[in-house]
Parts: sequence; C-alpha cells; structure tokens
Amino acid sequence: MTDLNAEFHSNEDIVRTHAGPNVSAAAQSGSHITAPVLTNNTITGNVHIIHNAPAFNWNRPPSEKTQTSASRSVILKYKTRICSEYQYVTEYNSLPGEHVLLSERYTQPLILQKHRGQKEREEEISSSGERFQQILSSRSSDDSVHLNSLFDSDSHGISPSAVILQGNSGSGKSFTVQKIMMDWASGDLYKGRFDIVFHLKCKEINRIPGKNCLAEILSYSCSLSSDQISQVLQHSPEKVLFIIDGFDELRLTQDVKDMSSNTDRLQKAPAEIILCDLLRGRILPESFLLVTSRSTATDTLSNLLKGPQRFSEIMGFSDKGMEEYFQKFFQNEELFRKAYECVRANETLITACSIPVICWIICTVMRERFSDGTDVTSELETTTSIYVDFVSTLLEHHCQGLSQSVPTLLRSLGQLAERGMLEQQVLFDEESVSETIADPAGSPFLCKFLFKRRIRQETMFSFMHLSFQEFFTALYYVFLDEEDSQKKLTQILSTHSDQGAYFSPPRFAAVVQFAFGLLNKDVRHTLRKKHGLVVHPKTQAHLKEWILKELRHDIPYSDRTLFWLYCLYELHEEDFVKEAMEAWNEINLCNVILKRTDCRALLYCSQCCQSIKELHLSDCRLTFEMLSMLLPALLKCKKLMLTPSELSDSSLDELMCTLMRGQTLRSLQISVDHHYKSSWECSVESVELSVSEETCSISIMTFPLEHTSSDISSLSLTFLCTKLIDMEWTKLSPIIYQLIHKQDSEALVYLPYSSSKLKKMEMEIRCLTKMMSVWILQISQNCSNLTELKVNADNILEKGIKILKRSRTRPPCSMTINGFVQFVIIHLASANVFFMPFHGD
Repeated sequence: MTDLNAEFHSNEDIVRTHAGPNVSAAAQSGSHITAPVLTNNTITGNVHIIHNAPAFNWNRPPSEKTQTSASRSVILKYKTRICSEYQYVTEYNSLPGEHVLLSERYTQPLILQKHRGQKEREEEISSSGERFQQILSSRSSDDSVHLNSLFDSDSHGISPSAVILQGNSGSGKSFTVQKIMMDWASGDLYKGRFDIVFHLKCKEINRIPGKNCLAEILSYSCSLSSDQISQVLQHSPEKVLFIIDGFDELRLTQDVKDMSSNTDRLQKAPAEIILCDLLRGRILPESFLLVTSRSTATDTLSNLLKGPQRFSEIMGFSDKGMEEYFQKFFQNEELFRKAYECVRANETLITACSIPVICWIICTVMRERFSDGTDVTSELETTTSIYVDFVSTLLEHHCQGLSQSVPTLLRSLGQLAERGMLEQQVLFDEESVSETIADPAGSPFLCKFLFKRRIRQETMFSFMHLSFQEFFTALYYVFLDEEDSQKKLTQILSTHSDQGAYFSPPRFAAVVQFAFGLLNKDVRHTLRKKHGLVVHPKTQAHLKEWILKELRHDIPYSDRTLFWLYCLYELHEEDFVKEAMEAWNEINLCNVILKRTDCRALLYCSQCCQSIKELHLSDCRLTFEMLSMLLPALLKCKKLMLTPSELSDSSLDELMCTLMRGQTLRSLQISVDHHYKSSWECSVESVELSVSEETCSISIMTFPLEHTSSDISSLSLTFLCTKLIDMEWTKLSPIIYQLIHKQDSEALVYLPYSSSKLKKMEMEIRCLTKMMSVWILQISQNCSNLTELKVNADNILEKGIKILKRSRTRPPCSMTINGFVQFVIIHLASANVFFMPFHGD
C-alpha cells in the first residue's frame, strides 16, 4: 500500500476510484487516503473520480498546495502571539511597563484613494475650523475607504498587488498598521484572503547587520524562526501580505536601487537589497504589499514598487473621528464633553486635531489638568504650547538620521515659512525649497505633492497646514539675533490689511500671536532645554513695549481688541498681563461674534488684574453659558455693557443677582438681543444700572409694543444707597415681571413695600386710566423717601385726570404727568394742569 499524499476537500466527503471490479477508497474531508497500487494489470471499464472541490487539479503546482497541518499550527501560534503583542500601545510618555489598549486609542482615520489637484490642496491647507471640516467631509463622501477594502477590485475589475498608504508625520500610519495586524490575527480582517501577514519596520531593517535571506530578515521582526517562515512561504505565496512600515525611513542609496535583480528568496544579501527585491516583485511576485510612507518619499516608492499599484492617503481625523478619539481617550462622558467642547471652540486647535498626534497631545495635557483639579476654564494654556509639544514630539520620534542640527533645520523651515507668508503662498516649488532646506525629504514637517502639468509632472511642497507655516515664521523671527529679530517683528507689526491700521489687527496676526506665545517662560524653557534655542531678552522687551503702547493709545476697535487679548493670552505671563490690563482703559468687543475660546482669553486676562475699567460686549451673541463662564471677569468691571442672545426671566434674575453682589461695578447696561427666538422668553428688552456717590438707579425697558401687551413700556427707579447689592433685586424682580410680563399693573402698589429707599420713579405707560391714577397716588403717598414721580403716557383718559386733580400728593413728593388727550398736550405737576395746543397735522 502506498500513500498517495492527496488531500480531497469534498462537500460530500467521499472520494471513489474504480480500478477493475469493485475497487474503492473513501476518506473524510481533508484527510489522506491510501489506495492499492495495481501493477501488471489491465484496467477495464470507466474510471470515475467523484469530488466537489472547486478548481481542483491533480497537476496543481507545489506553490499552490494548501497548507500542511504543520504550517497551520505555525500560523495559529503566530496569530496568538500577534494578538498578545499588538493589543497594547506604548505612548510617547509611557513609563517602563506602562501601556494602554489599542482599542482605547485607535480611531479609523479618513483614508482617500485619490490624488488631489493643486487647488484642492491649497484649499485644504488654507482653511480652518468649520470650513476645514466641510472640505474633509466633501472629500470623504465619494473617495474614502475602509481598511478591509484597500485591496478590493476597482471599477475595471483590477485588484492591486501593492498599496501605497501615504500620510504626514503623526497622521497615524503606524497605528493603522498595528490595527491591521491585530484585526487580521483576530480573524476580523482579510479572513480567507491572506493566510499570513508580516510586519516589517524600516527603522528596524536599517539596523539588521550583514547578509540575510528574506526569511532571516522577517525573523528579526516576528516570533517565528527563519525555518518556520520558509516553511510557511513555500505554500500559497499569493496569500501572503507584507506590510512595510515607514518606507521614508529606509536608508536607500542609488547603488542599492540600481543593483541587479535577485529572484531567489533563499539568496542572502544586505537587508535593504532584499527589501527592494521584494518591493519590485522579484522575490515572491505572487505576494501582496502594503507600504506606508510620508509624502516626501512616495514618488521614490512608486518608481520602485511592483504593479498594479494603488495610491491611498491618510488625511487624518474627520470631525466624527476626532470626537470618537476624545471619547475613547477619556472613557468618561463628563470629561470627554468638557475636553471636546473646549477644543472645538478653538478654531486653530480643532483644525490641528485632524492630526492624530496633536489629538493625543491635547488629550494628555487636558487629562493631567483634570486630574490636578484645574479649573475647567483653563484646560489648555496656549495654542503655542501645543504646537511646541508637537514639534518636539516629531523631532524626537520622527527625525532619525537628520543631516543637519535641529536649530539649523528649524531656522531653514522658518525662512521658507516666512517667504510663503510674505508672498501669500502655501505651496512651494521644488527648486525654492531645495535652496532653503538641505534635505526636504528628511523633514517631518513638510509634505510633498506631484501635480500634472500638461505632459509632465511637477513637484511641490507645503507645510502640513497654514497654521504650521505661521508658527515656523514666528519661531524664525523670535530666535534670530537681536537686531534681525526686532527688524523682522517691527515689519510685520506695522503691516496691516486693507482695512487700515486702526481698524484691524496686523496682516499676519497669527504670526504675532505665536511670537507672543514663544515668549512664555515654560515654552522658552522647553525650546532651550530640548533644542538649544534662546530668545534674546531685548526681543522679549520689544514685543512687550509694542503691545503696551498699543493699549495706551486707547483705540476702541473691536477686531483689534480681540487680537490684543490673544497676544496676552498666548504670552501667559501673569505679571505682565496685569500691567497691560491696568494700562487698558476700554476693552471694546462690540459686534464681534465671540466663541468660547475668545471668552477664555478674556477671562484669563481679567484674572490677572484687580479691576477692568470698561468692558463693552454688545452684539457679541453671548449665550447664557458664555455669560456664566465670563462671570468672574464681569464682576471685575467698573463699567459694563453686554447683549446676551439667549436670556429668560430666570437667567436674567440669576445674572442680575450675581452682578449686583459685586463690589466693583458702577455702571451696567444689559440689552437683550431680540434677533433670537429664545429672547422673547425674557420680559425685558434692556436693563441699565448706575451707581453714584449717594444713589443707585435701575432702568428697565420692555420690548416694542407689537411684541407685548403690557401697560408699562419702561420703568426707572432710583434708590438711596451706594451699593448695588442694597437695591435688593430679589424683591424688585417679581414686581417688575408682574408689571411687564403678567400685565398686572396692580403690582405697582407693592413697590413701596419692596424698598423703603425708593427716591425717584419714572415710567412710560400706554394709557393713564382711572385705576392707574389711583395706583400712582398710592405710591406717592406710601413711599416715605420718594421725592420725585414722573409718568409719561401715550394717552390720558379724562377719568384719570379728574382723580389726579382732586387728590393731593405728599408735600415732599413732586409728581409730573405728561401725555395726550386727543389733540391737547397735558402737563400735570403737583395737581396743577397746564394745557398747550398741539399743532399736529
């Protein structure tokens, strides 16, 4: 008996052979059978082989044989090891033995399988905030893909043998590779498509010594021995996927690229040569490749890589992706909401958060602040500090083998960034970049693009985003020597937009704000300690003197005001901010639509000073939430004007009670923004408070008559007290709401009992009726301190006049009634009536 070494995979699990009379053999699916060898015999009749194995072929070549049980066992153990190793993530700041689960960090980035044109790239680089997210959303609607579809057939039915996965530094390429490995080993990805997936890191390949064959090179990066790998590779190479991570970090010379081909997977050579042969498809041409790379090396990779190829690009996080990342990071709904809403309000940071590494930096900083019990309003210090952390992270972890020193690299990046700012460019041609930067491909801060120009290709570079170009410009200016730094800074501080010097911030406002942020003590310490960069003391003094001079000029233009606040906020130096706030007479933010991040800048600056002389927040679309956030600042104001856009009677009560408890406020004007539907929930249109040396006054006006049926349109009260808190708003507000909102004029009777300190009263009413006259008289008689009562009426009824004529007021109280009776103006003062003809049309 001889083993035929044949494996039968049958749906019926039976194989029959007929050799002569009644010779048969049967086997279970997947097992071996032993059949008789008939020699020196003549076989007559028909021979039938019954099987249902699809595409079965007796002459199948060895490379296409299914796995042996030994290979399956090796792969199973390999998958188990992958699941064990790849389920954890070691973060940049992890202590020894510290790690987090991949599932608690990985969020699917936006991956596009499309090259974008120059205009699309410029649009992405230059936009920010909500507009940036809209652009990402429009890109993703048609061309985004998931990891499980990277190797799917295209519209022509062609499947790629090699996929390029391009992404900027910190965009999550290596994270994505780790996720692919984990999901494959868990059976959740590429099941049935790839029997085995190998992960090669180019940083590690650079360190492999001597000459090795492919299996030996693979053994450096996985748990399998070279013999086990060889055993696996000899079966079904068309079901093998090689993931090569970080091609841009591979040390390739022109000699390596030009070397003669090697087609034997057992032949030994330097690791980079073997890898190039694998990429070219000279070794294991049937296998599949997934190669990650920064854009600066994609063209080199494409020229080296076998085909058919497919290009994919990690764009970073979409809006939903950012939210999901924050949620996974904090694992706490309350902290997640606080953190995400805080960042979402900052247009620069929410744009930068499309880069996963920046998301991680921000979440890490905020978690630390939450754990320290830091006030919610100061979760983040400055935008500059986040950018400095990002630059430091890339320099430390993504810049191996730099051909120049870090200060030299940063200086050259700054020169390129400045050129772009002055020439209003975000894309740079290859020649100009090479003139400034010695090794553009080696910089983790630059992106490289290929564009079609008629019958040729053109190479262009850019920074990751315009905000990074602005940051590097500021970095360049601040770290120049004293003379050059002051010259450059003076130039951009005096360069304004078309609106004119006094109406708007400098043309490069973001650069100036970053420059102030780079003066921060902690930021300077980080840059000096890590990168040897030092700010000249006179450069610091120059910027500080400039802003003090600006503030003392007292230019009340709101756009410029917000710019100054951000400069002080980015500086984050309490003593100097205090000096600046004391020099600032009027903080005018009228007609500026404020965001939470703007409120945070104002709040920080207010916390550095004892009081604010004058603050104007009219028509800023202030929600009650924003007002609550700003309360500590509002309580420091001597004169305050604000226009809330969402206010109910209860929220107005809360706001008034809080403001009147303050010791600083001398003048207050609140106007409800009635452009919002929710504003009609508030009974009043405006409230004004003022404090003099002897009295406090409050004036209340209702909405126009078409929006209310109240008899009283305005009410002004003056009290004998020198502190707002003595006006007892909690007693006054119920009466005021009864008068205005409930249309209950009888509430006037209760005014004398709400405050014995009432000195003056003036009101405007629709009609002076008999009952209204009675109530007015009761007020004048019962308020012992009332010295003046004035009523302006649209119409005066005759019955009302008779009541007032017959009655006498308390002698110390002067009462004046003004109004119209048909075509006669009536002026009634202390029971004396004066008639004047009305010369109307």
